[in-house]
Amino acid sequence: MTDTRYLVLGDVVADELFPDVDLALRRGRHIDREDNLWYTFLVDAQALLETFYRRFGCELLHPADGYFYLLPTGDKLGRRHLSVPEMLVGQALTLLYLDPATLQSGGVIKRADALSHLAAVMGSDALSRALNPKRKRVDERVAQETVRGKFAEALRRLATLGFVDLLDGDALRLRPGLLRFAEPVRGRGSPAEALERLVARGELVLGGGELELDEDGEASDQDADEEPDSPMPPQEPFELPSEVLSEFDDFGENPSAPELLEEET
Repeated sequence: MTDTRYLVLGDVVADELFPDVDLALRRGRHIDREDNLWYTFLVDAQALLETFYRRFGCELLHPADGYFYLLPTGDKLGRRHLSVPEMLVGQALTLLYLDPATLQSGGVIKRADALSHLAAVMGSDALSRALNPKRKRVDERVAQETVRGKFAEALRRLATLGFVDLLDGDALRLRPGLLRFAEPVRGRGSPAEALERLVARGELVLGGGELELDEDGEASDQDADEEPDSPMPPQEPFELPSEVLSEFDDFGENPSAPELLEEET
């Protein structure tokens, strides 16, 4: 916080930027340096706003990676959870964000390359099953169209949350907020390698908590009138091996499931 710009909370609230920034944060927006005035406003007002948002049952967080977001700690404000496609796409984009080649391109990648990367890490069949959870028998062409559609929807949602910018054509820009997807595996080891293991197994985590599905029921069981082609083996919960976990001792206890605030109704 600067020495003179905001002396009391009233000064912060009186700033013309406050209404838009406040609404964006409550809706789950991640604000980074690319947001220019919004980011500078939050840096200057951080100390006062931290106390302000605690009254609403949430914490204003500012990781060292350079972005702000609200983390709910109570139930005073409405909240939602990321869907399965949003989580999978977010994790895949984080892997690309951590790739040195992406840094060389200024964080700009092609959407088709991002989808191809996700399919390569998870496997095409596993990706199709994850994004077509209600149907076990489906035409391959229909399945591919569904995957592309779910992928596009997830990108749009992630863009509203400040994780990516959708550019003209097939391009998108990856933003620092994506590193929140790497928090569960952050430590002295390689977060990219550990996160890739999570994605490959379809493990959905964000900021240290396991995923809780949103209201859309993206990962609900198959339709009652459909039968799988063959019995599906039970999925064992994914656990990082002890030698990997030892690299992340500073991560602490697992908090409750990640939640994104949305505007109070």
